Amino acid sequence: MSSFNPAIPLQPEREAAARTDAVACAHCTLPVPRGLVRAGEEKQFCCEGCRTVFEVIHGCGLEQFYRLRREDDAEARPANVTAKGYEEFDDPAFAELYIDNLPQGLQQVELFLDGVHCSACVWLIERLPRAARGVLEARLDYRRRTVRLTWNPAETRLSSIARQLASLGYAPHPSRGKSERDRRRIEDRTHMVRIAVAGTIAANVMVIAFALYGGMFHGIEPQYRTFFHWISMGLTLVGVAWPGRVFFRGALAAWRTRTMHMDVPISIGLAAGVAYSSISTITGHYDSYFDTLTILIFLLLVGRWIQARQQQKSRDAVELLFTMTPSAARVIEADGSARDVPLEALQAGSVVEVRAGESIPVDGLVLCGRSMLDTSLLTGESRPVAIGENGSVHAGTVNLASPLRIRITGIGESTRVGRLMKLVEESAARRAPVVRLADRIAGVFVTVILALAAITVALWLQLEPGRAVPNAMALLIVTCPCALGLATPLAIIAGIGRAARRGILIKGGEVVEQLNRPGVIMLDKTGTITEGCMKVVDWRGDPTLRPIVAQIERASSHPIARALALMTGEHPLPDVADSAGPEVREVTGRGVHATVDGRTIRIGSITFMGENAVTIPDWARHAERELTRRAVTPIFIAVDHELRAVAGVGDPIKADAPEAVETLRRRGWTVGMLSGDHPEVVAAVAKELGLDPTLCHGGITPEEKLARIQDLMRPASRGPIVMVGDGVNDAAALAAASVGIAVRGGAEASFAAADVYLNHPGMMEVVTLVAGSRRTFGVIRRNIIVSLLYNVLGVSLAMGGLLNPLVAAIVMPISSLTVITMSYRSRTFER
Repeated sequence: MSSFNPAIPLQPEREAAARTDAVACAHCTLPVPRGLVRAGEEKQFCCEGCRTVFEVIHGCGLEQFYRLRREDDAEARPANVTAKGYEEFDDPAFAELYIDNLPQGLQQVELFLDGVHCSACVWLIERLPRAARGVLEARLDYRRRTVRLTWNPAETRLSSIARQLASLGYAPHPSRGKSERDRRRIEDRTHMVRIAVAGTIAANVMVIAFALYGGMFHGIEPQYRTFFHWISMGLTLVGVAWPGRVFFRGALAAWRTRTMHMDVPISIGLAAGVAYSSISTITGHYDSYFDTLTILIFLLLVGRWIQARQQQKSRDAVELLFTMTPSAARVIEADGSARDVPLEALQAGSVVEVRAGESIPVDGLVLCGRSMLDTSLLTGESRPVAIGENGSVHAGTVNLASPLRIRITGIGESTRVGRLMKLVEESAARRAPVVRLADRIAGVFVTVILALAAITVALWLQLEPGRAVPNAMALLIVTCPCALGLATPLAIIAGIGRAARRGILIKGGEVVEQLNRPGVIMLDKTGTITEGCMKVVDWRGDPTLRPIVAQIERASSHPIARALALMTGEHPLPDVADSAGPEVREVTGRGVHATVDGRTIRIGSITFMGENAVTIPDWARHAERELTRRAVTPIFIAVDHELRAVAGVGDPIKADAPEAVETLRRRGWTVGMLSGDHPEVVAAVAKELGLDPTLCHGGITPEEKLARIQDLMRPASRGPIVMVGDGVNDAAALAAASVGIAVRGGAEASFAAADVYLNHPGMMEVVTLVAGSRRTFGVIRRNIIVSLLYNVLGVSLAMGGLLNPLVAAIVMPISSLTVITMSYRSRTFER
């Protein structure tokens, strides 16, 4: 057995010539690997995808894209270009499902786009008519990453347009769920019409009110005063009867179900205000407050619209889950020929071919071929999984190494991704709605106010009957629950706004209430606690082999190969050549052979070394044991038959993860981990972070993650159950948890299923979210206390006869203004 002897560089004469300073990619601005730097060329590129997109953009005269991207300070991302032909987009089955026929022979389709991440992307995509013949219009919905295309089918095919989009770095997919989105657009339009009508009425009544208030101090002709009051009354009645009727509908429903909520006191206040003001106008007393009523309706409708929009965002999970799987498949016909067809045209029992680098579109069994699969999307497993004949594969996983032929057993909703989608839907539907603190107060509040109004009438009927009704009306007016109704939503809107400026996107106010008290936080491992990508975290042996290994591995799509390809060290990249055969030969699941300057380089597992008669010295076996204990994959590098180095490839823990976990513990939270990764890897990470082993589970499926979260939620004494994740495999658990948190860099389906999206990397953002939510809930409590104290004072004055309805109408907005000021002046999500 040979002992380790530090080797000399294979070609030291190249060292000076090949040493190149790091240069930025002309398209994405990321560093260009040394092996891809082309001597003498002005523009350098980190990959062929960036080169292709750069040439297309400049060829179409769209260079302004780069200036806009610099101004937007967008995140640098390499281009993702595909060689797909998109012939399935021209299939009649696809047209029937997704394409709308317009007048004048035009057609329209909505496509989901990969890679959209900044305003410059919006500009570029909407300039598609300049780059693609026959395209008349391209309109991008940035939030949903969907583009609506209108084109002339007589001039171009949809597949040609799709290829043009792909050449710009935005791979298109059909956007599912069109009928549901059409229904939502109708709902949105109805909301917006209500708000527009209420706003127009409020603005006109306020203008009239300024004239009337001016007349109180400087005098006004009686006929003008009468005219203005009657016009205000007419406008207010329209506002209450049309846009304001939603509150009365809600109050009626609450009365029928005997469950009081905020619509009840709001409706009573509106009805009392309209009744008193109208009677006052009709009898000629002119003690009215139509301006206050119309403004109140407008503000409450705006708040309700914001709430509806937040709820709609959470319904996008189903559509985004389906975008994780391909829209087409390559079907193998009986005669052995292959053709691309839409996913909807597939049938169980058919055979499809999936090439290396492609996503698997169906569930099925492997008929022929051996490969490695990236299953991280579904399972969270950070390491590739070997697959062979008769092995089961699932839609959404990625074939990494070599072609596979698969017999279909499940399509669409019957696939594992489809079943996972149903779990997300069911979990979201079963989640009990969080009852806001103000709503819990509303039932008692309404009962007490009505009782006090009745007592006021009874008392003043004994003392001075003429003042009984005005005093009761003043009480109902001054206690109109404007401040109470605004206390929660205003604090939440202000808090959500501050959180958004910090890069924390919160979908609804329930998050704030749930995170107000400590409970259990369960963390996904891959991409949440760890970086989410394989890197070389350790190197033992000859350092001069690092750039050679990187050069050999750069052509492979295997995750471990990609990690090795990004590792160059301080030594130059040599050329890899083999005159007798292929430059690099890969053995699936084992390793690679390459020839450099007449020497054979082998890179792979210890089994691969043994199969090629490479002797393993003691220092390498010791390194293997140590790396394995740390849950790091050992990769062996040999020159000819001598082992020269061992690389440790793993998914490193994020730098701020230990501090974040410790801070959460100090704040009273219990922290655990749920991961689809190997139990040994999970145990190693848990040990490093000091997590309770009984709350850390590895090797579990998405369905088991959901079951664990549901089990934790059953004892209410635990407090809120929070799930933090980043993948499709986390989506059902995110939807089922009290609060689901999706971290930056994860799958879009996890964003849709979650309640919160953290736009900045790092675990400390979870700590910021928890602390900010607690401060925001403190603002809510303070607002409610202030509004209740105001009502106590108002009730005392009204019952004592010291407040008439007109003064009550003037004083009433003071509490609302106080609540508004307190909400927007509060420091919640601060750095």
